[in-house]
Amino acid sequence: MLIRQGALIAFCFCSTLTVSREEQSIHRPDTSPNQAYFAETFDTSPLDRKWVLSQSLKEAEFNIYKYDGEWLLEESKNRASPGNKGLVLKSPGRHHAISAYLSTVYHFNEKPLCLQYEVFFQNGIECGGGYIKLLSHSDDLQLSQFNDATPYSIMFGPDKCGSMYKVHFIFNHRNPLTGSYEEKHARQPKTDLSDYFTDHSPHLYTLNLYPDNTFEILIDQTLINNGSLLEDMDPPVMPPREIEDPSDTKPLNWDDRRYIPDPTITKPHDWDEEAPPHIADPTVQKPIGWIEDEEPFVPDPEAQAPNDWSVEMDGEWEAPLIANPACSHAVGCGPWKPPMVANPAYKGKWKSPKIENPNYQGKWKPRMIPNPAYFEDTQPFRMSPVSAVGFELWSLTGDVLFDNILLCDDPVITRRWTEETWGQRQTHGVVERLLFATGKRPWLWGVYIFTVGLPIILFVSFMWPDKRFGPSDQEYYYKKSDEPQPDGSEDPEDHMSFSEYGSNNSTDLRKREVNKAQKKSDLELK
Repeated sequence: MLIRQGALIAFCFCSTLTVSREEQSIHRPDTSPNQAYFAETFDTSPLDRKWVLSQSLKEAEFNIYKYDGEWLLEESKNRASPGNKGLVLKSPGRHHAISAYLSTVYHFNEKPLCLQYEVFFQNGIECGGGYIKLLSHSDDLQLSQFNDATPYSIMFGPDKCGSMYKVHFIFNHRNPLTGSYEEKHARQPKTDLSDYFTDHSPHLYTLNLYPDNTFEILIDQTLINNGSLLEDMDPPVMPPREIEDPSDTKPLNWDDRRYIPDPTITKPHDWDEEAPPHIADPTVQKPIGWIEDEEPFVPDPEAQAPNDWSVEMDGEWEAPLIANPACSHAVGCGPWKPPMVANPAYKGKWKSPKIENPNYQGKWKPRMIPNPAYFEDTQPFRMSPVSAVGFELWSLTGDVLFDNILLCDDPVITRRWTEETWGQRQTHGVVERLLFATGKRPWLWGVYIFTVGLPIILFVSFMWPDKRFGPSDQEYYYKKSDEPQPDGSEDPEDHMSFSEYGSNNSTDLRKREVNKAQKKSDLELK
């Protein structure tokens, strides 16, 4: 019975994990938020003309490459969102670049920057990136010439190189003294990020940057990294106030030896540094019967050179060695040498013991001087304004899908957008991840069935017990309407009805007790 119940529950549980395409629907936001600087769901086909393919060239160390990688608007391979489209990087091993202008320029003033988008490595990822760039505003910005040298304010998103799985957050900081820009990288979290690259599911990447110079990085609405632009970037935004004087040199009389040889101790006269570590054992003598004039092995006198042996080609032929017959009855043959033992006179090189140096001055360091490149910038959040977003990528694996890009300055708008896009698919997404996990670990089916089915089986078993599993002894398994049954006993006289036991006839009771005692006595005599 329990097996049949478990099978039924397993069937029902598996059925709930299978969602037909007809039952699923494409969830899109009702309207693009007017307050957003950029909002793109890629639901229109063909691509909206605001997306511009780069016609620029990429200059490498010894080569020049074209951005000839193909971009397509395609339906996602994610079964949890049939019909949902995204921007797909198609060409493995090629350089891709595409960008689009914001609806209006974003300025880093008194409101936060909220950036998020979805990345789906549909074929996994061997080596490549999925990050997005926020291009810096300028009057001469031409998206058709977008390349790796185009100035950007922020670069954010996933990247894999070798065995390293990263989520970049990089911003370009302008040095107020020189006017030059330098990349500042957020320190990578200690969290293992590999599952986000290898689980064949889309993931939502979010960057929140606040006017108080703090930042948050989330994946699928889970915080994986946060910190301060002033304290948690590499290299730091502000240089140190003081630096080591590059012109300072260590004085010739500076003694930085912590320990020195003890000058009061000299090498003993009997210390022999030339004594070998091992010597021949003087207590061992050559065994009697050892033949030093004979070799233990001699050429086989019966061996002959092969018929096809050529001295010119093969060299002089040598007969194989055999045990010397002259040594068959000897203790040993050949030169005899005694075994080696440790030399008791060996002491090695003499070294004077060390003592603390009374003239020790510590490790020398150059003196510190004010840093001529020092500057103060307590508001690195106020970076260059942004007027476009773009993907400038190379990937060894194709079919990288991007979707639902949002750039705004209001967390409320971000939350609403997330609920209407990524959030709508999470119910099916959980089911898809459970099914995907069983592909790699089939034993998870047992865990799923046990976790879901066991409580139901127990509930059913306790609430509706099967009488077939009740007692087999029908003497005490009866209905409430049956007459009360007596308890089992070896002595029939022990079965007294309530009226008999409750009788006031003391004579009858006394007779019964006497009879029972007599029977017990007779059994003992026998």
